[in-house]
Amino acid sequence: MTKGTFKKLGESTKPMYGPRAILISGFASLEQEKVMELLNDIQFTDIPVIFATAEDADKHLNELFARPDQSGRNEDSNNARAIIISGITEKELQQLLFSYKKSGLPRPLWATLTPFSEKWTLCALLDELKKERIAMGKK
Repeated sequence: MTKGTFKKLGESTKPMYGPRAILISGFASLEQEKVMELLNDIQFTDIPVIFATAEDADKHLNELFARPDQSGRNEDSNNARAIIISGITEKELQQLLFSYKKSGLPRPLWATLTPFSEKWTLCALLDELKKERIAMGKK
């Protein structure tokens, strides 16, 4: 698996890599509703939201991001809790991170889609994100 690098988040208004969408993994149905309320509150209603299901662990990210808006919604999943962003601006991502932190929702793993990660399976990305969280916690 090719490793990406960390890049400091700026305030660009240029869309980041990939289709404009948010992929949600590992959230129970009630938590999904709260995330949707949050997205509505910050006026992200034009961004498609895809919910990864329990059967999606071995699916590639580019396949998951091609699904229609709201697919997988209200299906519980035992995948790790994560939010993967694609095609939004850095400024929008900062707004989402700030609002999410204030929301009281459980802490997810966060990622942005890259040309490297779009070829990974959801499971591979989640495993990599867990390793990164552990490594960052040791610093």
